[in-house]
Amino acid sequence: QVQLVESGGGLVQPGGSLRLSCAASRSIFTIGIMAWYRQAPGKQRELVASLSSGDTTNYGDYVKGRFTISRDNAKNTVYLQMNSLKPEDTAVYYCKAVIFGITSFDYWGQGTQVTVSS
Repeated sequence: QVQLVESGGGLVQPGGSLRLSCAASRSIFTIGIMAWYRQAPGKQRELVASLSSGDTTNYGDYVKGRFTISRDNAKNTVYLQMNSLKPEDTAVYYCKAVIFGITSFDYWGQGTQVTVSS
């Protein structure tokens, strides 16, 4: 199992930046995939970015070139650097961990609100 705690959300003006953090309760070396998702009101949850244990990254088309996922293994933390934010980036951002074994398990954080507005 793993517990995930997100932080770093808030209110930012269009064109601004935020960095989200996701702290894991276990070594992220043991986690197959760490990812960020988001969910806006009335919409489905969508993938923002993912990072595998082998350092493969994947981004949603709507954030490519603006967002960057990274990790600090020593702190068991994954980050999402968000630049050039747009109002349509407003959502609750969730951290997800996928742990592989005989079967895979998904674990989610509680979410952090990001609001982009002038």
